[in-house]
Amino acid sequence: MKLQLPLYYEVEVSWTESQVGKVVTDHAPAVVVAPPPDFGGPEGVWSPEQLFVAAINSCFMATFLNLATHGKLNFVSFTCKAAGKLDRVESGGLQITNVALNPVLVIAADADLEQARRILEKAKHHCLITNSVKSNVKLDMEVMYE
Repeated sequence: MKLQLPLYYEVEVSWTESQVGKVVTDHAPAVVVAPPPDFGGPEGVWSPEQLFVAAINSCFMATFLNLATHGKLNFVSFTCKAAGKLDRVESGGLQITNVALNPVLVIAADADLEQARRILEKAKHHCLITNSVKSNVKLDMEVMYE
């Protein structure tokens, strides 16, 4: 299947109460959003900052899965923690300046170790969300075999 570009992805956010809103899109559950508690938002609600880091992390995973499938990498499990650093920048505004990706990949055979590392690196390099943001994205991987 040849990808026909450009593609467009639409979401809508609507205010529901206090500082809380709802993000909706076609064919996906709604997500309740609000500022993080650090900025006076309620506990237990996704914040834009968390969604930003989640977008990078989930895109990294999707890119990895695609590359692993095409590369026929036999793996047992994949998890990835991501942490975004919010800081003040030179302009005086706030920005998520760094995102650390910490994937843990369990492969089926020691012989696949180098291929697994290459695919993880390639996934970071080709992740469209990572390529779309100003934040520095660091990859600190762990690959092991059973």
